[in-house]
Amino acid sequence: MKLYSYTLLYDDGAAPNPFWGICTLAIRKPAIRLAAEVDDWIVGLGSVKSPLGDISDHLVYAMKVSSKLTLKDYDQFCKTFLPKKIPDWRNRDYRRRMGDCIYNYITGSDPKMRTSIHTEENHERDLSGEYALLSKQFYYFGNKPVKLPDELRPIMHTSRGHKSESNQPFIESFVEWIEGLDYRPNKVIGEPQLKKEYERVKNLQAKCSMRDVEDDE
Repeated sequence: MKLYSYTLLYDDGAAPNPFWGICTLAIRKPAIRLAAEVDDWIVGLGSVKSPLGDISDHLVYAMKVSSKLTLKDYDQFCKTFLPKKIPDWRNRDYRRRMGDCIYNYITGSDPKMRTSIHTEENHERDLSGEYALLSKQFYYFGNKPVKLPDELRPIMHTSRGHKSESNQPFIESFVEWIEGLDYRPNKVIGEPQLKKEYERVKNLQAKCSMRDVEDDE
């Protein structure tokens, strides 16, 4: 078991996508999507530039990987079992617009991009991750992040990228802590931190796309 931790710069509900009962990471963070395996934990920590202020020592979400699917298999999985993860850009429901199943493999191995928060600028990086990570045991706090206990502060990662190997001594303590919190798993506890901003932005697609290009670089 490994624990991957990183700074979640833009918590908008797309990556991770905690809606509809399964938390998924199918876009952004290609290195984590390539490396993580079933039973590993993915941890998104707050940013100093969050709309909430400096929450770099707070947990925004944690997910234990239940399954790892190729993006092609994830597309079929969503079509069959999770159609609401397929983005519906004109839907009034914010969760539908943030759908992360943005690549349609109907024509085979060369997918078409659905209208979503990403544009062709993100295409290469998204696909370089190759996989979607799915979790049936997750904790999503969003704009109600939970402060890390002092003994878990070493898993904080304030620069770009992620850390995992140096987290090995803290895995058991983290799991004990997160499972011991008075929160029921698999529930969206808080709203995405950027939801209010993104509901007002007219050129939302372009803004999301460029932010994510910057983050993934």
